[in-house]
Amino acid sequence: MLFPTLDFALFFLIVYALAWTLNDHNGQRKLLLLAASYFFYSYWDWRFAFLLASSSLFNFYIGRRIDFAENDSSRKFFLRLGIAGNLSVLVFFKYYGFFLESTASLAKALSIKRDLPFLDVILPVGISFFTFQGMSYLIDLYRGKIERSASLFDILLYISFFPQLVAGPIVRAATFLPQLQQAPDPKRILAAMGFLLMLWGLFKKAIIANYLAVEIVDPVFFDPNAYGFLDVLGAVYAYAVQIYCDFSAYSDMAIGAAVLLGYHFPGNFDQPYRARSITEFWHRWHISLSTWLRDYLYIPLGGSRHGTLKTYRNLMVTMLLGGLWHGAAWNFILWGGLHGVLLCAERMIRSRPGRPDITPRRNIGFFRNVVSVLVVFHLVCLGWVFFRAASFEDAFTMLCAFWRLDMGGQLLTPFVVYMVVFGLGIHFVPRTTLQHLEAVFCRAPTILQGAAVGFVLVAVAAFSMDEVAPFIYFQF
Repeated sequence: MLFPTLDFALFFLIVYALAWTLNDHNGQRKLLLLAASYFFYSYWDWRFAFLLASSSLFNFYIGRRIDFAENDSSRKFFLRLGIAGNLSVLVFFKYYGFFLESTASLAKALSIKRDLPFLDVILPVGISFFTFQGMSYLIDLYRGKIERSASLFDILLYISFFPQLVAGPIVRAATFLPQLQQAPDPKRILAAMGFLLMLWGLFKKAIIANYLAVEIVDPVFFDPNAYGFLDVLGAVYAYAVQIYCDFSAYSDMAIGAAVLLGYHFPGNFDQPYRARSITEFWHRWHISLSTWLRDYLYIPLGGSRHGTLKTYRNLMVTMLLGGLWHGAAWNFILWGGLHGVLLCAERMIRSRPGRPDITPRRNIGFFRNVVSVLVVFHLVCLGWVFFRAASFEDAFTMLCAFWRLDMGGQLLTPFVVYMVVFGLGIHFVPRTTLQHLEAVFCRAPTILQGAAVGFVLVAVAAFSMDEVAPFIYFQF
């Protein structure tokens, strides 16, 4: 069930009405949301609902054992068991085929003939997200960020809550579980902000992301040799905008849906293409994942506490595993490794003795900021080539196209250019723009509010494509 569809709209309206009807009975309300979440997930394939339930029951059981363990040694044992269990499920469903194919390729290169146990494993939607949330619960419980292990219903709902179930944001247990202790206060619900986030996300996905995918990104990445320099360059820029609008749209709609149901999710994007360094980019892009990797992987590895070389090692391990989290393919690992190298290079440059002042006179500072943004954006775009390409060969074919004499340009229409410019331009509007729109919306008469929402929905329906493509991050 995709967010920008009539099916989801009807589903959400029913859940929304029933949830607030049951607001005086928090237990029944949570049971309703749990049933709705499993219905939502089963809409793709009902069989995977059993995997989701099994994962939740496993994390509930391990959480209880951590909570009631007699000593820290036992607590640590059950934490490791819980992490191993979650990772085992993720590795089997997501990486089993990748590891076997890589092993088969290596054996062929070494002239070793060996039959390997290949299985046709279907990747469950959202498995990367709900396994990370399960680990978040166990680690937060072990670290004392959660006072006591949660009830079975709360764990089932936390891991399966439908707004963020299949593509995030990755919500920490310490953030969400306390919100389930009592029913939301309807007087504190920012309903206008919730509607605006969902409408804004709908526009970014149904109009910007879908059109850019169909008009230029998919054709060029499918056969780079058929297009000239301008089309390939436009496709790279267009994909940068597409993946941002696609993924941030899902996050906005997930956060908006949670707000309307009375719950708070942290933001997941903060105008990432205005970043002046790769470090800043990761503070702005997929924030829930980058902070998860920082808190649960980079810092436990030692962070930057044990010298320069180990800091570089920790950065590389974190980014390589972050790349592998996105997909079972070598191009994702290369994408993560590229960002790891860039993060290490930035840290190396910043630590140079006698490094010149980076905040000189105001006019030069502005110029340096512009140059920094442009350089970082193009480095990120370089990474997106490997992220989007189906293979190394396709990625290098895309890069080689920049050296062709054929300029091309048949796909780089004014409409595509406008969409790319608009998608990049929204990174430089004031951050408070949505809050100002919310204030204007709240002051308007009810009839005007309804007319505005209706106009946006009709406009999106009129200009969007007949079919809505799945969100990019569904495959992760």
